[in-house]
Amino acid sequence: MLSIEEIKLLIEKLEKVKKEDLQKLIDSNLKILKDLAIAVDANNDQVIDRLDKTPEWFLLDNQQKKTTPLVDETLRRQIQTKLFQFSRSNIYNSLEIGPGNGMFSMDFRAWKLQMFLDVLPQVEKPIRKMFPPQHQKYLVFYRTKNTECSNIPQNSCNFVFSWDTFPFFTQNHVQQYLHDIKRVLIDGGYCMIQYADCHYDIDLQNAKRGYWNYNTKTEMTRMIEEEGYKVIEMNQFRPGANFAIFQKPGKQNPVVYKKTEITLD
Repeated sequence: MLSIEEIKLLIEKLEKVKKEDLQKLIDSNLKILKDLAIAVDANNDQVIDRLDKTPEWFLLDNQQKKTTPLVDETLRRQIQTKLFQFSRSNIYNSLEIGPGNGMFSMDFRAWKLQMFLDVLPQVEKPIRKMFPPQHQKYLVFYRTKNTECSNIPQNSCNFVFSWDTFPFFTQNHVQQYLHDIKRVLIDGGYCMIQYADCHYDIDLQNAKRGYWNYNTKTEMTRMIEEEGYKVIEMNQFRPGANFAIFQKPGKQNPVVYKKTEITLD
C-alpha cells in the first residue's frame, strides 16, 4: 500500500510531466490521488500532536545523538564552509534554531551576540560549557513552543541557521516558522535551513517511518516564496543533507552571500 508520503510525491511528479497526449490519463489519476491525499491530511490534522514532535521526543533524540551523531566530520566541514560565508560582520547577531548538542554552536563566535532558540532548557548548560568565561556574556538562550519567537528582539539578527531540526516539522510548522523568523531578521538578512526532500529515498524512508515529516524541495521553495523571501540557493551536500538559503528583502545587511559550488569529498 502506498504511504501518504509516496502519494504526495507521485502527485508532484505527475503535475510536472503533464503533456497533451497524456493529459487525460494524468488528470484522472491526479484527481484520485489528490482526493486521497486530502482525506489523509484531514485525518492528520485531527491528530497533529502525533506528527509534531514533543519536547520529550527531542530530549531523547539529543541523548541518542551524543553517542551516534548523524553528521559525520566530512559533512560537518561542508556545512561549516557554507556557514562561515555569512560571518563577515560582527555588527549584528546570529540565531541558531534547535542547537541540540551544540555541534555548530561555536561557529557563530564572529557575530556580536550568539542567540539560541530551543524547546529544551537542557541545551543551555552544555553549550555554555563549550565557551570560555569571558565569552558567556555574548550567549543568549531563548525557549520556544512550536514556532514562538516573540521573546527575541525584532530586527536583531542578520543570519538564522538551523540543522537537524526542520526535517522533524510538519509543513504547516515549517511555514509558520518561516513567517515568525521574518520579525527577528533585519532587511536583507539570510537564513540557511536544512529540510527534508522526499524526492530522495533516504528522506522518504525517514518520513515513512515517522522519524522525519514529509517535505520536498518543491514545497519548501513554495513556502519560502509565499512568505516573501528570495530563494538564493536550494542544494544538498548529499541525499538527506538538503539545505535552503534564502533572504529577507532589503539592503540593511552588510553581508552579501554568493552561491558557490559544493565539493563532495
